[in-house]
Amino acid sequence: MECAVCHNDTNIYCPVCPECAKQLIQTQRPDWDTYFLQIARVVSSRSTCPRGSVGATIVRDNHILATGYNGAAPGEPHCIDVGCDIQDGHCQRAIHAETNAVAQAAKMGIGIEGATMYYWDSLERASTACIKCTQVMKAAGIKRIVGIGHELCL
Repeated sequence: MECAVCHNDTNIYCPVCPECAKQLIQTQRPDWDTYFLQIARVVSSRSTCPRGSVGATIVRDNHILATGYNGAAPGEPHCIDVGCDIQDGHCQRAIHAETNAVAQAAKMGIGIEGATMYYWDSLERASTACIKCTQVMKAAGIKRIVGIGHELCL
C-alpha cells in the first residue's frame, strides 16, 4: 500500500516521513474524555475477577489522580486464584473499580473534590456505576462520571 502523503510503499501513513507523522497525530488524537476512557479500559486489564473487567480513572484538570480496577482487597485472595464468592448474584470478594480508585486516592492523600470518574466495563453491563459506587463517589466529591456512551453529573 502507498503512503497517502509521501507516496512511499507502506501503510496509509509512513512512520518515517515527518509529514505523515504530523498527519497521523492530527487524525488520531482523541478528545480528553475519549483519552481518559481509553486509559480506564487499559486499567481494567488488571482486573482479578473473571466475571468482567472494569477500570476507573479519576481525573481533575486533565491530570490523572488515581486509578482502580475490580478485584480483591490488597492481601486477600483473588477470584482468578480461588474463585468468586457469589451471593445474590454479586461477587463478594471483588471491590468495584470505582471504589478502589477512590480508596487509592484516599490512601495516597490525594483530594478528589470536583474530579471526573472515567468508568470502563468490558461487558457494558450498566450505563452508569452501581448505586453504592455512585454514593461513594458523591461522598468523595466526584462531580462527573463518564462511561461508555454516557455521562452523569453528580
